[in-house]
Amino acid sequence: MTEDDHGFIARRLLRGASSATLATAAEGQPFASLVTPAVLPDLTVLLLLSDLSEHTRHLKAEPRCSLLAQGVPENANPQTAPRVTITGLAEPAPAELKPRWLARHPYAAFYADFGDFRLWRIRPAAALLVAGFARATRLRQADLLPDAAAVAALAAAEAGIIGHVNEDHADALAAIATGLLGQQPGEWRMTGVDPDGCDLVAGEVVARLDWPAPVADAGGVRVELVAATRRAREMNRLNSEG
Repeated sequence: MTEDDHGFIARRLLRGASSATLATAAEGQPFASLVTPAVLPDLTVLLLLSDLSEHTRHLKAEPRCSLLAQGVPENANPQTAPRVTITGLAEPAPAELKPRWLARHPYAAFYADFGDFRLWRIRPAAALLVAGFARATRLRQADLLPDAAAVAALAAAEAGIIGHVNEDHADALAAIATGLLGQQPGEWRMTGVDPDGCDLVAGEVVARLDWPAPVADAGGVRVELVAATRRAREMNRLNSEG
């Protein structure tokens, strides 16, 4: 990855966000609220929203919205935090996508089936990436979205990848979680994979492993997981010795 891969940088920020700020409007009055997104491989954003919330009432009347996700600041200045704002139209999403959202937010299982909660989705139309202080780049949809062929290839292979890794390489996932992602030991498993990385979960804790560059197929995922496992085991070895 180079600094010019703005779409990839933006996607990684969006996919890695456990929370984000949703901006809606009612009769011309802007309104911002905290939401918890989950991102599909094609970059569609899923939100589980209550019918009782202010932002849901806004979206039912005016589906145009934006979503802000941000990373960690480089220093004490909050303006150094990388962030991405996407714009798009919100619409109700099929209920069968809820397991995908819950895989990103397992702690929400106890309320996700409450009668007032519905799944919504936003398909990004454009974005503004701020990679740090005074580093802004506008992205068209074509520059933002992942390669469609890669999304399709991994969608076809995802169940096999997840089943194989969880059954045969749980030790590698545990090493990656502790050695590369700064997580505590646990029964780590993979819950999703996409062209930009994969999601790992242990109990209610979710961690994101980003690929260093987008991958195109299952072979690319295998290469990145093998490399990540080697780095993680070396990191764990050094930590145990130091």
